[in-house]
Amino acid sequence: MSPCSCYHCGLPIPDDVDLSVLIKGEARAVCCYGCQAVAQSIVDNGLADYYSSRDALPESPREAMPAVLDQLAMYDHAEFQKSFVKALGDSEREASLLLEGITCAACIWLNEQHVGRLSGVTAIDINYATRRARVRWDESRIKLSDILAAVAAIGYRAYPYDAAKNEEISRKERRDALWRLWVAGFGMMQVMMYAYPVYIADGDMAPDIESLMRWASLLLTLPVIFYSSAPFFRNAWRDLKLRRVGMDVPVALGVGAAFLASCWATFVQQGEVYFDSVTMFIFFLLGGRFLEMTARQKAISVTEALAKLLPAFAQKMPAFPGDRTAEQCVVADLRAGDHVLVRPGDIVPADGRVVEGMSSANESLLTGESKLVPKAPGDAVTGGSVNAESPLVVQVEQVGEGSRLSAIIHLMERAAAEKPKIVEMADRIASYFVAALLLVAIGVAVGWYFVEPAKALWITVSVLVVTCPCALSLATPIALTVAAGALAKDGLLVTRGHAIETLARATHFVFDKTGTLTTGRMHLVDVLPTGKLGREDCLALAATLEHASEHPLAMALRSASGRPPLVAVEARSEPGLGVEAVVEGRRYRIGRPDYALGRATGRLPESAGDWLGSGDTVVVLGDDSGCLALFRIGDELRPESARLVADLREAGKRVVLLTGDAESVARRIGGVLGIDDVRAGVTPQGKHACVKELQAAGAVVAMVGDGVNDAPVLAQAQVSVAMGGGAQLARTQSDFVLLSENLDHLRHGLRRAQRTLQIIRQNLWWSFAYNFVALPLAIAGYVTPWLAGIGMSASSLLVVLNSLRIQRQEADD
Repeated sequence: MSPCSCYHCGLPIPDDVDLSVLIKGEARAVCCYGCQAVAQSIVDNGLADYYSSRDALPESPREAMPAVLDQLAMYDHAEFQKSFVKALGDSEREASLLLEGITCAACIWLNEQHVGRLSGVTAIDINYATRRARVRWDESRIKLSDILAAVAAIGYRAYPYDAAKNEEISRKERRDALWRLWVAGFGMMQVMMYAYPVYIADGDMAPDIESLMRWASLLLTLPVIFYSSAPFFRNAWRDLKLRRVGMDVPVALGVGAAFLASCWATFVQQGEVYFDSVTMFIFFLLGGRFLEMTARQKAISVTEALAKLLPAFAQKMPAFPGDRTAEQCVVADLRAGDHVLVRPGDIVPADGRVVEGMSSANESLLTGESKLVPKAPGDAVTGGSVNAESPLVVQVEQVGEGSRLSAIIHLMERAAAEKPKIVEMADRIASYFVAALLLVAIGVAVGWYFVEPAKALWITVSVLVVTCPCALSLATPIALTVAAGALAKDGLLVTRGHAIETLARATHFVFDKTGTLTTGRMHLVDVLPTGKLGREDCLALAATLEHASEHPLAMALRSASGRPPLVAVEARSEPGLGVEAVVEGRRYRIGRPDYALGRATGRLPESAGDWLGSGDTVVVLGDDSGCLALFRIGDELRPESARLVADLREAGKRVVLLTGDAESVARRIGGVLGIDDVRAGVTPQGKHACVKELQAAGAVVAMVGDGVNDAPVLAQAQVSVAMGGGAQLARTQSDFVLLSENLDHLRHGLRRAQRTLQIIRQNLWWSFAYNFVALPLAIAGYVTPWLAGIGMSASSLLVVLNSLRIQRQEADD
């Protein structure tokens, strides 16, 4: 084994990685933390003889992974599962796995059906574009090792997902595909050199010379059959053993039948040979699949870039501020409270807050915003962003699964794993289509045998090949994958599988106001004390009552108060109304006027009338005696709001402003933006009921909101968009997260979603039209096998290239 190769898997060790495992008293270098964890688990469980039994590395690096049940048992250890398994309950677990060997949509279906039927497996979703599987199982009924063994039993490999491993598998996939394509192309050219003289001789060639040409063609076709087309036969045999019909079955039948018939004709020195058609067909089919694979890997580049965004190492300052010495440590070892030095050009290793230094950060991969974001002491920084200018000292606040980047990746994985109904429908149609195709091929073979036996074979081969529904299976998933990557690049994160399709179909767009159409950066405009307490005392009470709230109004009151909060007990929040609590033995309320004065006998002062009619938000502080103070809080519209609303109205969408704010405030905002349907003073329950009312009338509702109060209505709407800075509950309930908080990106995203739906329709129509035209022509004998190979490959490639148009930014965007 090369000293620069991983002792466990045999892959090259990156220059910046220095990891090892003590195996039988000797330190062995490994390439990544995944291999380190597996190797350490093997040693800890007394299985180190595994390495002794394979003094030489297997021919394929993947065989270095334990392949028998007792060695797979390491995957059941809790320590090893930490990096890729999540606990969802007492015994339910969820793992993110990477599948190797996936070649078509039928492979996805096969794995989902096979694993899904295992006792104890509660769910499995596999994304065709990324080859990633999300598996849920009941730990008390089945072990992860049993699931991995079941995957291996049908000819596939499953690994814990690791970005570096995924990249290596992708490279290996491309390398193998290129070699198979090269062998097929070389064989095709050489066979054509022998076939062409026979064609132009038109029967005038001497029998011994023609026989020599046939034998030479046979020998040159052998490596194409046994190497280049091996995956077709292997996959077809696997499907047939499992009594299923995949998309490689008709291809393998067609190629195998043509090759065997040609061999027979060569041996008996009579009949037609099709070596040239066979090699040409395999070359074109492999070429189409290689281009499709390249396009698929390009389409998921945004998701994979996010997964690899965090660095492996960080500059930790263990004794800061007393000692400013920085020492290198593994990012996985960072903990909340640690201080790290982030030099210019370095990636921020974890979520945290700047404690020293002034600089700017590039957050474009996370938010889609290309502008640098200024950073000063007290500002938050996000793991994965790039420090652009000056050194920063950052105090770590969130690491691992708790970080913003991890949340983004998790939401993207959830979206990729969920299958929209349109994808499931296409998969079902494709599976039925293959079965019907085999029946048609049998009928064609029998019919032509009685009509003209000499043509029966190659016509049947053409029928099997030309109508293989690869394009139909690719039509929807590749378009949705490309669209999700393009939207994420623009800062609009897709978190649900159905989101893109539903957004394109939305008829009504319902907007919350605060933090959505407005910036949400509320500020205190004025204070009007109306009782015996002064301005500062009223502010201190207001800040105390709102101490635990995430609402922008509460944050404005807290930031305006210059005093530390008092002690509040018996605090109770009424969503959409306000907060009640006991402070220093007295009960207070703050919120909407009717709520704040609900326990009091007094009324608002007359001077409050002008404030209530100003269009700003007015918050009232009261106790049992009456009103104590009024707080006038202002907000500003996002500069993109007007253009978004105008575009929606121009597109024939109905726009609704749904807010819990006062009527005057909502009417003012609606008037500025041109929104006619304004519904103000609505509670969270009222918002939920309003959306249900629209849906009952046939509307497809897209809800755009922010904050905890919006979570129920976001869940009720057919499609929902949460602002990236909103409360965590709102983000997890939504189908999209607008990470950039730039409404222009939502406007662009809507256009891209509509374009995606249009392209999906085009792909499906093309797939059906192609088969509708090609099948009769093939049955009639107008399509040769090599032409069938070109047609099938071209149809799949056209679907992929058409889907890639989604990435293109329109000029008017």
